[in-house]
Amino acid sequence: MTRFLLTLLLISCFTSLKAQETNDIKLSALPYYSYGKGLGITSPDSIFKLNIRFRMQNRVTAFLPEDDDTAYEAMIRRLRLRLDGYVGDPRLLYVIQLSFSPRDVGPLEDHGNINIIRDAIVFYRPNNHWNFGFGQTKLPGNRQRINSSGALQLTDRSINNARFNIDRDFGLHAYYLNEYTDKFSYNIKTAISTGEGRNWTKNPDNGLAFTGRLELYPFGAFKGNGAFFEGDVKREETPKLMLSGVYHYNEKGRRTRGTIGDELFEQRDMSSLLLDAVLKYNGWAFQTAYLSRFADNPITVNPDDINDTKYVFTGHGFDTQLSYIFNNDYEVIGRFSYQEPHSDIEALTPQENQYSLGVTKYIWEHALKLQAEVTRTDSNFINNTTREDWYVRFQIEIGI
Repeated sequence: MTRFLLTLLLISCFTSLKAQETNDIKLSALPYYSYGKGLGITSPDSIFKLNIRFRMQNRVTAFLPEDDDTAYEAMIRRLRLRLDGYVGDPRLLYVIQLSFSPRDVGPLEDHGNINIIRDAIVFYRPNNHWNFGFGQTKLPGNRQRINSSGALQLTDRSINNARFNIDRDFGLHAYYLNEYTDKFSYNIKTAISTGEGRNWTKNPDNGLAFTGRLELYPFGAFKGNGAFFEGDVKREETPKLMLSGVYHYNEKGRRTRGTIGDELFEQRDMSSLLLDAVLKYNGWAFQTAYLSRFADNPITVNPDDINDTKYVFTGHGFDTQLSYIFNNDYEVIGRFSYQEPHSDIEALTPQENQYSLGVTKYIWEHALKLQAEVTRTDSNFINNTTREDWYVRFQIEIGI
C-alpha cells in the first residue's frame, strides 16, 4: 500500500511538472514578442507563477510636409509592462498588459477614463490544442495587427492597418490550434466581443461583434512561433508559408473604425474582410495583405448641426512588404501600401499610396534593435489635387 501511494505521488509530481513545462506562457493570443522568458517568480508550492516583462520604444521623427515647414517630434512612443503566469493550475493562465506612454494612454476626456489597460484576460488551456479566453485583448484580426508593435520590421504598421484593423475588445475567445513544424497545419480562432473596443465605459448597446480567423500552414509552422514576428530572424531552412483569412461583423458599431476611432452620431452595422500571406526562407521574408471594411450609409450627421459629420471608414487597401536579413543581422526592408476609400466617402478622405524603406540592426532579435526608416505618402484628392509628404525616423526598441 505504501509503495502504491508513493507511486501515485511520483506520478502526480511528474504530471504537474510536465504540465508546467508544456504550459509555458506562450499563447496564440498574446500581443507581445517573446525572445526570452522575462523575470519569473514561482511560489514554493508551484501553484502560482508570475512573469514580469517590459518594453520601450524611443523615437525621433522629422516630418517633411509638402506645404509646411519641417517639424520634429521626439517621444516615448510605447512603454509597456506585461505580467503573465498562472494561478492554482498551469492550465489557468492570466495576461495583463499596461501602457504608460502619452500616445498609448490618450487625452483625458470628461466622463472618460485613463486608457492604461491594454490586455487583461484569463485563459483556460485544457490541452495543447484548445485555448479559451475571457477578458480584453486583441481580436484575431489581420496578421500585422496581431503581431506586437515590438515585432515589426519598420517603425510602425501600414496606413491600411491604421484604417482597417479591428484592434482590441472585451469578449470571449475560443481557439483550436493544430500546428506542426514538418507537415500541413491549421489554426481556427474565434471571438464574440462587445464591438466597442478597449476600456469602453460609456453606455452599453444591444450589438455584439463576431470574429473568425482561419490560418493555414501548407509546409508546417514557422520556427520559434515565427508567424508572430516580421522578418526571417530565425532563418528558415525550408520555405514556410502562412495563408489566413478573417471575417469580422460588428453589429450596431459606435465608432468610425469599429473598435477604435471617434464616436459616430448614429450606430452602424459594419463588416471587415482581412486576408494575409507570409513567406519566409533563408533570411528572406515576404508578406502581403488585403484589408477592407463595408457599411451601408457610412456617413452620420450631427442632429444639432448638419454640417458636422462623422463616417465609418469604408473601402479597401493592399500592402506588400519584402525584406532580407544579412549574416551580420542588418536587415533591409521595403513596403508599398495602396489605400482606396469607398465611393461613399471619397469626397471626405483621399486615396493614398505609401512607400517605405527601412534598415534594422538586430542586437537581440526583436527585443533589442535599432531602426531607421524613410517614408513617402502620396495623397490624391477627388478634386484632382495631390499632396506629397515625407518623414524620416530613427527608433530604438528594447524589452525583456
